Amino acid sequence: MDISKKEEWKKTGIDIESALDRFMGNESLLNRFLKKFLDDPNYGKLQKAIEEGDAEAAVAASHTLKGLCGNLSMKDLFDLFTRQVALFRSGKFEEAAALMTEIAPAYERITEAIRRI
Repeated sequence: MDISKKEEWKKTGIDIESALDRFMGNESLLNRFLKKFLDDPNYGKLQKAIEEGDAEAAVAASHTLKGLCGNLSMKDLFDLFTRQVALFRSGKFEEAAALMTEIAPAYERITEAIRRI
């Protein structure tokens, strides 16, 4: 992968070197998993759960997203979902929901970058 592409990924919050290490240097495999991230329904489930005030569904979706982001080295999103899950589990639903103002633009940056692969 060329340096400019690595820099582009870095700007979106993906530690591409760590991700490539996790995928044993197989850029094609990493790209396939990144594309699958676009199809994961949990972001929509999280939004719906927050709208409906369903803390149990919200923590499940946020926790799943946290794991996905960790596996794909999406550091910024991973950190945000880690905070959100902790807040949900502490019974601080409103604070957790308020993190969506930070999560939404970070999620959008990453999904847009993945769509350009």
